[in-house]
Order: sequence, then C-alpha cells, then structure tokens
Amino acid sequence: MSGSKICLYELALENGRSTSPYVWRIRYALAHKGLPFESASLGFTDIPKAFNGQFKTVPVIEHGDERVCDSWLIAEYLDRVFPNLPPLFASPTEHAMVQLFDTWFSVEVMRKMFGIYLLDIHNAARPQDRAYFRQSREARLKGVTLEAFTADRVARLPALRDALAPLRMQLARTPFLGGSAPNYADYIALGVFHWVASVSTLPLLARNDDALLAWLERGFDLYNGLGRDPRMKSLAE
Repeated sequence: MSGSKICLYELALENGRSTSPYVWRIRYALAHKGLPFESASLGFTDIPKAFNGQFKTVPVIEHGDERVCDSWLIAEYLDRVFPNLPPLFASPTEHAMVQLFDTWFSVEVMRKMFGIYLLDIHNAARPQDRAYFRQSREARLKGVTLEAFTADRVARLPALRDALAPLRMQLARTPFLGGSAPNYADYIALGVFHWVASVSTLPLLARNDDALLAWLERGFDLYNGLGRDPRMKSLAE
C-alpha cells in the first residue's frame, strides 16, 4: 500500500489555482516527505457532490483503498504510513506544539484575514461557485453581505499586521519556524499566505516587513519552487 499513488483533491479558483490554506499545507507535507502525488481540482460546489457525499471539505487524499480528509489527519496518516521518510513531526512534543501554533494562528490571524479577504475569495471563485459561496457565507454572517462585512477592510489591516508580530519576531531569529529547516508550522503559515496571494486585491504586508517577506521567499522556493506561481498576487504593498 505504501507504494500506491496518492491523489490530492484541491479547491480551485476560476484561474485554476489551488487556493485552500489547508490543501497547501498538505502540498508542502507531501513534498517534505518526498512523495509524488496527482492533483484533482474541485470547485466549491463540487465538493459536497464528490466522494459520495462522505466529505464536505478538502483536502482529501486517496491512497490505495484509503481515503483521508482533514489536513491534520492526513499529516498524521503520512507519518504513520511512511515512517522511513522524513517525519513531519519529530516527536509527540513537536506535534503538540505545532497544534498549539495552528490554534493560535487560526484564532489570532486567520479570523482577521476573513474580514479583509472574504469578498476577494468570492470574486476569484469559479463563476458557477459564486452564488453558493455568497449564500453559505452570508448565512454564517447572519445576513450581513460580503460587501458590508469587508467594507472597512483597509481600517482593519493594521490590526492584522500587528497580529503577525510573534511570527515576525521568531523569523528575525531563525530562517524558519522550525529553526534551521522548515517544519509543519511553516507549512501551516505558508498555506495561509498562499491563500491570500491567490485572491488578494489588498496587499497584506508592508514593503519593509523584511523578516516575513524574506521567509516567504524562502518558503516559496522550497522543494524546487513548489510555491512559485505567476497567478499569485503580490503580498506586499
């Protein structure tokens, strides 16, 4: 079974670019372990109809007879099934600390990003997905429109940049969040920046944000330029 091909199901925009931050962390995880994979693109409205309705989100991987959903479960699966390849988590302690980082990043950074980029996601989605995206997200917002929700996004940007301060401070000390080499915490954060770079019409970072911008360059260059894509929007003003 370890020799079976891996298929990674991804979320695609109108221009075909893979956009999900959770998919991107698995793209990096597969590259970290040196595992080739085939990609299968789905739009927002394809996902509920795929997999016989078994899953509602991506990433999903198919590997032999196995089908695994959820980025954390996939990462753990890859380490379990391929123990002789470079580990994503060197120890249970590292696993626990990266989970803590993921929680912090989701609460303190990603929530702020939604308030700035939610309408951009809608506009970058495939045309056939936009009505579904609008209806489902505005329902979560209790009827607030995407336009109203993001109307003050320029005013919100300084708070988002401030929220990145712990990341910025650590990356001023070490090349990667994992130290001298990247680990799964880097892939989590890089995935979020890939998401923003897929849809953004408002640059996330100031042009003098040297520590973060240098880390992004290193991260995009990993694994023979896995993160390089001419469809990406600029992340710095």
